[in-house]
Amino acid sequence: MTAALSDHLSKQAEACEALGSPFTARLLRVVRDNLSPGTAVADRLLTWPEATLRADAVGLRLTGGLHALVLSDAAPQLAALYPASEEDAALWSAIADAFETHSAHLLHWLDSAPQTNEVRRAPAMILAASEAAKQFPGLPLRVSELGASAGLNLLFDRFALDLPQGPYTPPNAVMTLRPDWQGRPADVAPFSVAERRGVDSNPLSTDQPADMLRLRSYLWADQPERMQRTNAALSIATPMVDAGDAGHWLAERLTTPRPGTLEFVYHTVAWQYFPETTKAACTKALTIAAARATPETPLAYLTFEMDATGPAGPGAPVRLRLWPGDIQIDLGRMDFHGRWFQIN
Repeated sequence: MTAALSDHLSKQAEACEALGSPFTARLLRVVRDNLSPGTAVADRLLTWPEATLRADAVGLRLTGGLHALVLSDAAPQLAALYPASEEDAALWSAIADAFETHSAHLLHWLDSAPQTNEVRRAPAMILAASEAAKQFPGLPLRVSELGASAGLNLLFDRFALDLPQGPYTPPNAVMTLRPDWQGRPADVAPFSVAERRGVDSNPLSTDQPADMLRLRSYLWADQPERMQRTNAALSIATPMVDAGDAGHWLAERLTTPRPGTLEFVYHTVAWQYFPETTKAACTKALTIAAARATPETPLAYLTFEMDATGPAGPGAPVRLRLWPGDIQIDLGRMDFHGRWFQIN
């Protein structure tokens, strides 16, 4: 095993453990300690370009593929050890058997970036929409999500928040999110959504069983509460995600200003997976839209992504920009799975 792959699996295991999934961490360490060439899956992992291991989230691609085998009852030996086995030898034996028996399946999972569609990230959108509504009162949001997966977070206006100062409960809420709030209280103002749409290079359709298996496979096996929240969101989800390149899609979507609505564009833990050409096209589309924004046709741009120059603290920053005026608001930091939100 290369030092780069070993380091990637070790760091991903540490991250999974910090995010409350000791079993996923164990899976990654077992692979790190036992992987050797000789199967198509192992050879693919061992020859992955070192420079892109972290950005491609290779470890999570693999654990997602293994979990999908368990969820689909395709690998009984592996399923018998999920989600709490502490026997490394038995776990590796089951993984190695899966490499041999389900090679095509695992190679397919390795082809694409993880798609968690974690609904606990919705507090970022709720707080940002609230701030945008304060700056431009009375304007409903026209929501555009880049890297939307199955589109579950496009429903953020249907999620309630349990806040220290009291609950925030929108009309027709389907679930209540209870992150650990740190720092000053969150001030949530009412907002409304006039239209919502997303884009993804590989959108997951809620009416396709194979897509829903993929979605659920990235929910870590020892965190059943995440599965419960995802199923609650799926109960109201409808197809709202287009297949395509985010840059081209956003340029088309922002071409014609719509007076009386607030353009609300966001992405959460998706930017790292976009090709450089896509990032450039998204930035260009946003720059053009920002330059022509007016109080009647404002633009909001929310990001929840890893710190660009290395970790500046736990979780990741939640940042909002508003035009006209290029108002920049640091909303705080949030856990990657939305377990906590720290407001400055």
